[in-house]
Amino acid sequence: MRTDQFWQLIDRARSGGGGEPDAVAARTVALLAQLPPEEITGYAQHQSRVLAASYRVDLWGAAYLINGGASDDGFAYFRGWLMTQGRDVFAGAVADPDSLAELPKVRAAALSGEEFECEDMLAAPWEAYRKATATDLPAAPAAAREPDLNDFWDFDDEEEARRRLPRLAALFVEPPAE
Repeated sequence: MRTDQFWQLIDRARSGGGGEPDAVAARTVALLAQLPPEEITGYAQHQSRVLAASYRVDLWGAAYLINGGASDDGFAYFRGWLMTQGRDVFAGAVADPDSLAELPKVRAAALSGEEFECEDMLAAPWEAYRKATATDLPAAPAAAREPDLNDFWDFDDEEEARRRLPRLAALFVEPPAE
């Protein structure tokens, strides 16, 4: 599966009515389950590459600010949610995590406390393969890379958050005391 096909399938799932992440994930499973098994496997491999490309420290910091914390799993589920937002939002967030501050949903979450996660999106190829073949998706070589731990910064350090992610920090971090 090519990059365009991967994102087109997600766009079709997004356009299937309502943009709720769990609904997008369910429609992704349904669309994938209609494909030949090798296409589902291709989707899974591409998803792995997309997730590896988004395994970035500053994006993790953005997830931490937006969701009020992000464990390893929480960061993965945040990236699942990010996939449900489509290619442009995903690519924009990978290139500039602070750009998430421009999304109306994220701006509203600064007031509501809503968190953004979609574990089901990460499981979509496995669920679809099981529906299509009644067997488990074959194991593929892991493509995920982890950031160098020396690149991490203290996500609770409000000054560092303001420096690295100024637009998100303006929404999610208390102003400095005067």
